[in-house]
Amino acid sequence: MSPTTPSTTPSTATAAVTSSRRTIEYRGVPAPAPAPGTAVVRMASVTLCGTDAHIWDDDYATDLPIIQGHEAAGTIAALDAADATGAGGGWAVGDRVAISPMVYCGTCHACSIGRVNACRHMSVYGCYEDGSLVTEQAVPLQKLYRIPESLSLDLAPLHEPLSIAMQAVNRGRATAGERVLVSGAGPIGLLATVYLKDLGCDVTVSDMNADRLALATAMGADRTLTVSREEFPTPAQQTELDELTGGDGPSLVIDATGAPVSVATGIDLVATAGRVVCVGISDQELRLTLRTLPVKEIDLLGSRNSQNLSGEALELLDRHQHTIAGLLTHRFAFEDLDAAFESLVDPSAGVGKIAIDFPAVTTTPEGDTRP
Repeated sequence: MSPTTPSTTPSTATAAVTSSRRTIEYRGVPAPAPAPGTAVVRMASVTLCGTDAHIWDDDYATDLPIIQGHEAAGTIAALDAADATGAGGGWAVGDRVAISPMVYCGTCHACSIGRVNACRHMSVYGCYEDGSLVTEQAVPLQKLYRIPESLSLDLAPLHEPLSIAMQAVNRGRATAGERVLVSGAGPIGLLATVYLKDLGCDVTVSDMNADRLALATAMGADRTLTVSREEFPTPAQQTELDELTGGDGPSLVIDATGAPVSVATGIDLVATAGRVVCVGISDQELRLTLRTLPVKEIDLLGSRNSQNLSGEALELLDRHQHTIAGLLTHRFAFEDLDAAFESLVDPSAGVGKIAIDFPAVTTTPEGDTRP
């Protein structure tokens, strides 16, 4: 028996296919075989995000049917013999890995200047091509990141949204001691808070939802502000921000809402010569006077995906795993995806992040993987 091709690798894998709006079908698909430069990953955990909800609802720029899942981690089940000898970077059957789902061309203008996260021909596993809601997936070795030994496997998929949050913070050039406002206490805003605190920033988080603001406090926010539909900031909140910043306003605003009114408020609140980073996405129009940007001379920046930050995200996740674990509010078995997606789109469910757990496997000393 070869350790690179376990004898118990099944001839078929099970894929959860989003075949039409709010319809998931479990299908048997040919099990992937190890090929040069790729590994077969036995999936352990996948986490869901708002993009998954839009795809499931057939409200996204992708075509159905598709296998969803872009936040994933598992173990290597099989390797090509040449890669197992060390030519592929020293990978071995049984290694715990996180998958970077971003695929870029490497030749467009953005890629040519190192901004691969903004590739003109961008693709993402589980969003624009088949992803990780499948029991086994063939993944190029360069898309795999080794999971730190002390990091729980079921937390590792969070490296993907964490890398997106890190990209937004990096775009804003955050520095220790800065006063930062994070607008929106969804997963990206909360993970940005963790990273900002790791960098030594003072962080204020605003949101309309009290439960999310409680999560922000648990993630390390120095203070939270409740957003009212009628007025934000209120006079009392404005006074608090003025006292905090000497009347200047925060020097950096990270907007993770995608709501035009939130972005406009951030532009009003940010200090002169400050930076506003928009990581939230929507199709709504943002309107500004052409006086605002030049007079305040602010940097208004977009942020998308990450510049291959998965490795750094795993290290950050490892350092703060006990804090970030609080973001995982719901867990479902792979067989219960219908219930998982129903909870994902239910505003009353109190979802932070949902994790999907795959059937457990054990690994023998010989490297044989058995269900």
